[in-house]
Amino acid sequence: MEFDDVIETRRSIRKYKGTPVPRESMMKILEAARVAPSAAHRQPWHFVVVEDKETIEKLAGRSNWAAEAPAMIVGLADPVVSPNWCLNDMGIAFEHIVLTATSLGLGTCWMGQSKRDSEIKALLGIPDELKVIALTPLGEPDEVKEPKERKSLDEIVSWGKYGGKLD
Repeated sequence: MEFDDVIETRRSIRKYKGTPVPRESMMKILEAARVAPSAAHRQPWHFVVVEDKETIEKLAGRSNWAAEAPAMIVGLADPVVSPNWCLNDMGIAFEHIVLTATSLGLGTCWMGQSKRDSEIKALLGIPDELKVIALTPLGEPDEVKEPKERKSLDEIVSWGKYGGKLD
């Protein structure tokens, strides 16, 4: 899939087929996160891949739809390694995950989970110093989502200074 197509077609998927994620696809997705850029090349992230159905159900919490995915990836940031930029860096790496999954025909849905940090840490044995930033279910989509209307560039971009228009 061409990169422009990946950007245009990526959607938050909330229905998954039960088909396991092929190991080769999972490794490509994780490799994309591994090579993501980070401030001062500190790479302040760690990812936990969960394929156990019972654990996925617990990670899904109130989001019952997420429990149907055959895999879940948990994104962790390390503020010890990069106190100022770990959140941004983990966000970049996580975006690499969701875009690569889309390019492979897999669905994701970025789920912020910072309010469940201690619960998820206990469930997965995550060290105290790491922060749970996001989860994504991962699997073959069982729905097709149409694009939503987006704001125009004129509404979200200024030139030169805030409110500045392109000549």
